Amino acid sequence: MANSQRRSLRKASGGRYHHSRSKKKGELGGFPASTKLSKTRKVVPARGKGGNIKHVTLSTNLINVTDKKGKTTKTEILNVVGNPANVQLVIRNIITKGAIVETKMGKVKVTSRPGQEGTLSGVLI
Repeated sequence: MANSQRRSLRKASGGRYHHSRSKKKGELGGFPASTKLSKTRKVVPARGKGGNIKHVTLSTNLINVTDKKGKTTKTEILNVVGNPANVQLVIRNIITKGAIVETKMGKVKVTSRPGQEGTLSGVLI
């Protein structure tokens, strides 16, 4: 079934809106990338509206870490430690924006969106 981003069929009061047309292609939404922590790096292109290309990261173990001085270093992710969005993502080792990962440099907060961009970046906590 298509993942739609249309308005809800229900009003705030619980009544129903009467729909006047069917779903349109421009209202389609994508499914979450669920970027996994894995030794192999897998990035796939996805077509967006207007022919834009997004690079969806499906699995990776590398992250660009920026320290307090502003120096950026590519390092390896050891483990997913926390995620304020959902605890289940930590159990499944899924990396999202805002997730806290453990690296060789210390704990890092992910600042990029791995499902929308091709690389991972973050800052030291």
